[in-house]
Amino acid sequence: MTDTKLPLVLSRGNVAVVTGAASGIGLAAARRFAGLGMKVALADLAGSALARATAELTELAPGNVLAVATDVSQFAELQRLHTEVERSFGTASLLMNNAGVGNNPGLPWENGDAWQKLLDVNLWGVVHGVQAFLPGMLASDKPGLVINTGSKQGITSPPGNYAYNLSKAALRNYTESLAHALRVACGARISAHLLIPGFTHTGMTGAEEKPASAWTPEQVVDFLLERLLAGDFYVLCPDNAVDRATDERRMRWAMDDIILNRPALSRWHPDFEAEFARYMAAP
Repeated sequence: MTDTKLPLVLSRGNVAVVTGAASGIGLAAARRFAGLGMKVALADLAGSALARATAELTELAPGNVLAVATDVSQFAELQRLHTEVERSFGTASLLMNNAGVGNNPGLPWENGDAWQKLLDVNLWGVVHGVQAFLPGMLASDKPGLVINTGSKQGITSPPGNYAYNLSKAALRNYTESLAHALRVACGARISAHLLIPGFTHTGMTGAEEKPASAWTPEQVVDFLLERLLAGDFYVLCPDNAVDRATDERRMRWAMDDIILNRPALSRWHPDFEAEFARYMAAP
């Protein structure tokens, strides 16, 4: 994606669709897009959060906000969202698949139904969004962006929430494939990008006050736009506790598990604890 195409996508009057738009990073992104003069479609589960977000953005950008209660786990609801956006605003120029859940359904051999529900939102919700909106974006001959919100846990897989890690690892792979397929299909006209937030204070953090180590959602969106201007596919965000160099070393260690044939997730394996500490401390 060239620098000249990004302003066209984010220009006044173009259409942005954001899922998970009622709070957190999604709401911060929707605010920014509305502030740029874009027409913004907010998609989230029905409820007070979506109502509050709609009222706030409507005051900011009257006539340019559409709210559609949407369960992204259901493809029919993404198809309905697409229909309503087309009817109200026209073809989307920007699709941000941001909706996600962080509940922990347990160990790999437990609670299969709960694993499925998490994957239905975090992975299939993105696939549904792409399949509902991208055909129209491709047919429009206009520049476009697809932004999928991933996670560092989809790269390093820290123990603790195995299902969430799986969903974000699959999402990373899907977005990589999407970026390649778009490059073949339309060159640089429509590009896909993987947003990889650092520790961000959202509803998933479980704390009312922002921890000192966390970024705000607005900081994440600022960083996202900066790196889109630079043409990044992997938008790897730092936070107030972890810089990019630390992330890079952790990710390189994770990839070396395969190359060096170490035990899976050796960073947390007792036999490699001291070696990992030396590796992270080395210049």
